[in-house]
Amino acid sequence: MAELGKKYCVYCLAEVSPLRFRCTECQDIELCPECFSAGAEIGHHRRYHGYQLVDGGRFTLWGPEAEGGWTSREEQLLLDAIEQFGFGNWEDMAAHVGASRTPQEVMEHYVSMYIHGNLGRACIPDTIPNRVTDHTCPGGGPLSPSLTTPLPPLDISVAEQQQLGYMPLRDDYEIEYDQDAETLISGLSVNYDDEDVEIELKRAHVDMYVRKLRERQRRKNIARDYNLVPAFLGKDKKDKERPAKRKVTKEEKELRLKLRPLYQFMSCKEFDDLFEGMHKEKMLRAKIRELQRYRRNGITKLEESAEYEAARHKREKRKENKSAAGAKRGKEDGKDGEFAAIEHLPGFELLSDREKVLCSSLNLSPARYVTVKTIIIKDHLQKRQGIPSKSRLPSYLDKVLKKRILNFLTESGWISRDAS
Repeated sequence: MAELGKKYCVYCLAEVSPLRFRCTECQDIELCPECFSAGAEIGHHRRYHGYQLVDGGRFTLWGPEAEGGWTSREEQLLLDAIEQFGFGNWEDMAAHVGASRTPQEVMEHYVSMYIHGNLGRACIPDTIPNRVTDHTCPGGGPLSPSLTTPLPPLDISVAEQQQLGYMPLRDDYEIEYDQDAETLISGLSVNYDDEDVEIELKRAHVDMYVRKLRERQRRKNIARDYNLVPAFLGKDKKDKERPAKRKVTKEEKELRLKLRPLYQFMSCKEFDDLFEGMHKEKMLRAKIRELQRYRRNGITKLEESAEYEAARHKREKRKENKSAAGAKRGKEDGKDGEFAAIEHLPGFELLSDREKVLCSSLNLSPARYVTVKTIIIKDHLQKRQGIPSKSRLPSYLDKVLKKRILNFLTESGWISRDAS
């Protein structure tokens, strides 16, 4: 008799007692959810026929791992209750679902499954349109505390307050930034007969005024962060009595000038911390390079580094003494003062004594002189053979240098006078 109470799918013969789909146009056609979703057809039954959901009320929507005793019939009653009574009326919803469910169980099941569950994440958008904006929040809005809450008053004397035109109770000055900013809204009034264009223009005036207020507040914050008021009053001289900081190098001063536009985005302490960190990074990099140099020279202990530095200092001292002695001998020979500027340049050994004197007097490197000399002699030989040639002298050779070199080559017999 128990077998007679069970229902079976007419297509796959699976048991469909908990949930089945009954065709409203064909008699005795009941399908399981799998066959119905696949569009199964049998006999005169077609997939486009009307259907009726036959619910035994014993299956769960969320699977065995999240059953919690909630049947499909209770889930349907819960959704009807949330639509009828509204979110938060858990007592009425629990009474509608059934006496077996408490308000706490109804609330926890709905919140966990329909709001924080997969269904809620798929249906509830991250950003809800037309949401009311709270202008009193600290986000820079027209009524935010960042614009309406005054800063702590400056710690200055009464005479200094009069000198600055400062009102400490209001944290205002007699002459503020953009003193006439209030004229943008002083004459505004909202009338019932205003057109849309007029209302938008008045809103634009209010937005302009709010931007000017933000700029005022930003300038006051910068003056507080960088102690500009004490600097204006000459109080910053007292800072010299404090312990002296490390000496700022020339490179760091140049870097500070380059990064000056960033002052408005950082406080004074943050900016000092930035440069202090950059200085520590530079010192660490130098220390790492020194340790790497020790490692390349086979030093693995710090005790050995002192002996290595002493030996290196002695070697450098001997090299300096040797170069100084060589320079002294060169002066005695009378050669150092004459060819000191070009004797270490490439091509110096290719020059004659007269060419060395010429290059030294013209402040011309030997390699460049040899190049110019080769071009001039080549052009001269091509002209003597009747071959037309276009001289391609280097750009660094001006008229004076060209004339001096041509005269020298003519006197030395490299080219004839008619060619020069």
